[in-house]
Amino acid sequence: MSTRTPAEIRASLENHRRELTSSIELLRSDVTELSDWRRQVKKNQQAVAVAVGVGGFVLAGGIGALTGLLRRRR
Repeated sequence: MSTRTPAEIRASLENHRRELTSSIELLRSDVTELSDWRRQVKKNQQAVAVAVGVGGFVLAGGIGALTGLLRRRR
């Protein structure tokens, strides 16, 4: 087992602290970017428009079908 001096241990700890700080800053910037929903919508405008259109069509169809079922029972 190799014996390290206190100075080497301190240097190693300082190096690990710098690496951890850098990793946390990178993670913070990634989370900020990914959680910016306005930017994501702007970036994927066409896909969002299609999804909203399909959702509206399905919702309108569901309401129409429910109305049709309720009218038949009366």
